[in-house]
Amino acid sequence: MKNIRRLDCRDRLEYRDRLEYKDESKEELHSDFEPDFPYITAYADLDKYVGRQVPWHWHKEVELFYMEKGCLEYYTPSGKMVFPAGSGGFVNSNVLHMTKGIQNTKQILHIFNTSLIGGQYGSLLEQKYVAPIITAPHMEIIGLYSQNPKEAEILNLLWESFQLSPNDSDYEMKLRSVLSEMWCMLLHISEPLWKQKSRGNKSDDKIKRMMKYIQEHYTEKITMSEIAAAAYISERECFRTFRQKLNMTPVEYIKSYRIQKACTMLVNNNESLAYISQFCGLGSSSYFGKVFREYMGCTPKEYQRKWRNFDINRRK
Repeated sequence: MKNIRRLDCRDRLEYRDRLEYKDESKEELHSDFEPDFPYITAYADLDKYVGRQVPWHWHKEVELFYMEKGCLEYYTPSGKMVFPAGSGGFVNSNVLHMTKGIQNTKQILHIFNTSLIGGQYGSLLEQKYVAPIITAPHMEIIGLYSQNPKEAEILNLLWESFQLSPNDSDYEMKLRSVLSEMWCMLLHISEPLWKQKSRGNKSDDKIKRMMKYIQEHYTEKITMSEIAAAAYISERECFRTFRQKLNMTPVEYIKSYRIQKACTMLVNNNESLAYISQFCGLGSSSYFGKVFREYMGCTPKEYQRKWRNFDINRRK
């Protein structure tokens, strides 16, 4: 039997400005998933992420996380939740979200496809236990805080689950068992939420389609009409949707996405600043430098030196 890899940033730091996307949907791709066990553990040191944040993204897999140190802000279209050290939470399937870390923020996550605990689609387990949560579009994120006894119970189990060793011969069964136990507990504490009748939020689909268009065309000149057309809406509704869902304008999102891509190229490529700025749709080198400093608080060269040196030291 293959050993399931436990991803840990102490061994392999995962830069979130390098999110991979599925071509057909532009949702985040977890390339480390094994098809026979759709699960990974991630250890996130937010101080080592670009801007101490994970940009807006979504994925079919759910997240169960525990805050080891610091404080983390989770943003979804419905608003913001704050998670200090010792707290935790659950992020539902296909929920658009981003995170911002305060200094010295460390987070541990279970990321998994619900088929791991519910079996195949349409099974009794899937219908009775999994579907009530993942089909509730209004239930984006659940916070777990130690002040609440029932939530504290889940937090204790969550922390213990990260102590399981992939080297144990029965690791996969133990992990599946504890994930199932925590899922049942989440199902009970969130029952008032998932029992509420709520229609799917079509504006979430619209913003995802527009984000997908920008991600596919960020190297080109992009107009507001083209972005709106990707979601079959007016320019006015396009602007309103970005404001409502991401708290930024379409132009601000385009700029931030281009900066993310420029950051990746600065660290991984040996191209000139002029080439990177042109390739990422950021125009001249002088404009690139101005915008980059506004977003990152340093020049492109300073950023490049810092993160290349960090990567070299990490690999020693």
